[in-house]
Amino acid sequence: MRPLLVLLMLGLGSAMAAPNLLTPQALATALKHKSFMLINVHVPFEGAIAGTDAFIPFDAIKSSSRLPRDHAAQIVLYCRSGRMSAIAHATLHTLGYANVRELQGGFDAWKQASFPLSQR
Repeated sequence: MRPLLVLLMLGLGSAMAAPNLLTPQALATALKHKSFMLINVHVPFEGAIAGTDAFIPFDAIKSSSRLPRDHAAQIVLYCRSGRMSAIAHATLHTLGYANVRELQGGFDAWKQASFPLSQR
């Protein structure tokens, strides 16, 4: 049996491949007791979730001076649908950031869950 097939049968393959995702409901709850940096990585700007700490384009995150110096800092990324935040997540991972999560489905899912989006 192939090793990948064994991992998938044991349920380990999806845990290893999938990024840490937060549902809109989980993010809304976490924002009440915020202990993380919330970063909007969507380009172009189409709105923001209240409590956003920085707007860093997904393709410029590698060189951003606005990232925490502490690579163990908790970071939550979001974009419109999740594609750009997934790219930014992978970039941060290669830079050594260990506690990065993403909003599952981006702010499209956030709005669909009836949470507000600001235009600031």
